[in-house]
Amino acid sequence: MPRRVRIASVNVNGIRAATRKGMLPWLEQADVDILALQEVRATVDELAASLPGWELVNDEALAKGRAGVAVASRAGSVEVRRVLGDDDTLDSAGRWIEADFDVDGTTLTIVSAYVPTGEADTPRQDAKWAFLDAMERRMPLLRAERPLSLIMGDLNVGHRELDIRNWKGNVKKAGFLPRERGYFDRFLGPDGTEVTGVDGSVGPGLGWVDVGRTFHGEVDGPYTWWSNRGKAFDNDTGWRIDYHLATPDLAAVVSDYHVVRAPSWDTRWSDHAPVVADYAIG
Repeated sequence: MPRRVRIASVNVNGIRAATRKGMLPWLEQADVDILALQEVRATVDELAASLPGWELVNDEALAKGRAGVAVASRAGSVEVRRVLGDDDTLDSAGRWIEADFDVDGTTLTIVSAYVPTGEADTPRQDAKWAFLDAMERRMPLLRAERPLSLIMGDLNVGHRELDIRNWKGNVKKAGFLPRERGYFDRFLGPDGTEVTGVDGSVGPGLGWVDVGRTFHGEVDGPYTWWSNRGKAFDNDTGWRIDYHLATPDLAAVVSDYHVVRAPSWDTRWSDHAPVVADYAIG
């Protein structure tokens, strides 16, 4: 009999601030088995103090108080990898962690990823290109090695026009640049088929599945991040940049997916909303 595993991901915008603002009451009632966190901005000791009772693996950024990714669980992981690829020039510290879990004899691999925000036509964007290149190299290997794999997190790219309310005003800005979206065209394109990206780039499809888009269909959003400027949250002028990207074998056993949007602006404990999905494993 397959076991239901509830898996969530959220950019906490600082774990200590999130727990002060009300993250723990949500987590207590959410019945989550595995939780991927981004922008933790804390040491392992600070993270453990913020999430008592959880087993944790993390990867801190080289710069104190920046980035940081982690995976929290009730059962504990059996193997952890903290480096994205073998390119010594790529700084993935605090931005990529892979954790394997044994679910009743079945290996489930969880990745918490925090893609750099970037900034068009600056060195910050060059770092984002390098990170996306490394993801594109790693994803086929990960799928081949571990058929039940899930890449989650703040990937800082809105893939399609449906993913950003004000997409026309952002086509020249990081997060919705055609070249960024072209990577996602390949990530999610049919396995082994030549894919032409929205930017005109051509490359093989990797066959991964965007669980949120697949589950919700051709609708606006549902968005996962809102700017703190103006009335973006109140008006639902958001971006869908937090994902569950699953291998086909794992995507086939999704039974539920939802975005946990706070009931009001003043009840949020992060500027991102958790994305939660149930998977039948075993």
